[in-house]
Amino acid sequence: MKKRTRRVIFVSTIIFFIGILFTIFIKTFNENLLFYRSPSQIDSGNIPQGYIFRVGGVVLENSIRRHKDSTKIDFSITDFNKELEITYKGILPDLFREGQGVVMRGKLNADGIFIAEEVLAKHDETYMPPELTDSLQIDESELERTSKSIR
Repeated sequence: MKKRTRRVIFVSTIIFFIGILFTIFIKTFNENLLFYRSPSQIDSGNIPQGYIFRVGGVVLENSIRRHKDSTKIDFSITDFNKELEITYKGILPDLFREGQGVVMRGKLNADGIFIAEEVLAKHDETYMPPELTDSLQIDESELERTSKSIR
C-alpha cells in the first residue's frame, strides 16, 4: 500500500470517528435540555408523559393545600390564561406564597397534574425571569398587584 493511500485511510478514519463522537454529543445534549413551558403551553397537550421540563407561573390565591401527615403540598399556578395543578413533596423555599412567581422542574402525570421535583421562588418583588414575564404576558400593573403582599 502506498504512503498516500495509508494517509487517506488514516485521515478518513479520524474524520469518521470525530463525526460519530459529535453525533453522540449532540444527541446527549438535546436529551438533557430542560425546556421551559407555561400552563397555556402545557394545556395545548403536546408534552409527552414522563418528559422532564420546567414550568412557571404565579401561585393562585387560596390554592395552597398542605397535607398534615407529610411535607406534601398541592397548589395551582396560572399564567393568567390557564391554570395548572402542582404537587410537590419536600420543603418549599421561604419566599413561596400565594401571588408569588415560581418556577418548577418536574413532569406531568397521566391525570395532567405536574409532579414537581424542585420549586424555586423569585427572590424579590420586582424581579421575574424574562422568559416567565414573556410567557405570562403580564403588564406593570399586574406585576404591582401580585407583589403587594410582600410590602
